[in-house]
Amino acid sequence: MKQVYNGRMPNRLPLHDRHVAAGARVATVGEWEMPLDYGNAAAEYEAARRAAGLLDRGHHGVLEVTGRDRASFLHALLSNEIKALAPGQGCAATLLDVHGKVQVVLFVWVLDDRILLVTPPGMAPKVAEALDHYLFSEKVSLRDATEETALLLLAGPEAHAIVERVAGARPGAAPWSHVAAAVDSVPVRLVTGGGETGEPEVWVVTAVGEAGGMWNRLVAAGAQPVGLTALESLRIEAGTPLFGHDVDETVLLPEIPSANLLSHTKGCYPGQEVVVRIRDRGHVNRHLCGLVLEGDVVPARGDDVVADGAPVGSVTSAIRSFGLARPIALAFVRRQHAEAGTAVAVRIGEGTVPARVSALPFTR
Repeated sequence: MKQVYNGRMPNRLPLHDRHVAAGARVATVGEWEMPLDYGNAAAEYEAARRAAGLLDRGHHGVLEVTGRDRASFLHALLSNEIKALAPGQGCAATLLDVHGKVQVVLFVWVLDDRILLVTPPGMAPKVAEALDHYLFSEKVSLRDATEETALLLLAGPEAHAIVERVAGARPGAAPWSHVAAAVDSVPVRLVTGGGETGEPEVWVVTAVGEAGGMWNRLVAAGAQPVGLTALESLRIEAGTPLFGHDVDETVLLPEIPSANLLSHTKGCYPGQEVVVRIRDRGHVNRHLCGLVLEGDVVPARGDDVVADGAPVGSVTSAIRSFGLARPIALAFVRRQHAEAGTAVAVRIGEGTVPARVSALPFTR
């Protein structure tokens, strides 16, 4: 029986049946049924580290922004440089509120005639509404293209070689560079990823009706399907914040690793004044850090980080790392305790587990 989420049945990926047929162990995560693994999460992790893993990102949203003012409109709202991006380029960026808090993290891909915004799962309508709020006389149109777009992700040292074999092309090396190509006459867009997994990445974007055949083609070319368990180990080891877990509307942009999310030279955007003030004249009171825990118990999201018996932070994501062979976590930690190497503890149940603060990404 399917689990009910807030009175609703969970969503399924377009390739759900294909994952089940491949032996995936499926569980409800948030509002989605997701493949946790395909029988051996450790082997899936190793595939992404040593060759190429294949992930279904079909739960992410896609907004299409058109109109002659599209670049200047987004440039005035997002935290990163947009106007200077040429077709075939892209970036990661945030939409902030006026207090500098992160409303959403987006991937921005500039095409000849439109700009694509990739949103976190389930957030395309909310992002479209937020952007529409700022539309006045600009020549800009917003369209939700989520239902018609398939998003697959290759991760690993062989990712670019595999897409070159199947598509005869590869995107540029710079993060979010992209190129149009075809796989067996099926149009695709190949996009160099931003390093969410800590490995080279290529997004393969195609029509949702072509997703199954594209998945089969990439597997036949040597990519190994990878589930959420291996992905979470890769992501947390890389120190990549996940929107909705490690970063949300309560988080100031400077509290998380943000060098790839903003431009300090682009001019005004909502929240920019707060970001600049913190950079130039102040500091944040907490930082997103890594934690390496002793023992074998993995903490839960929300577990307290303590020092001298007092709470100094909280866990946002955690897993038993395949690379470090021990529990690790991402956590917000007060500035006074956030330096790498600092001894802290994590309160799990009635006890505490010793831990040390780690720089991000973790060292394997």
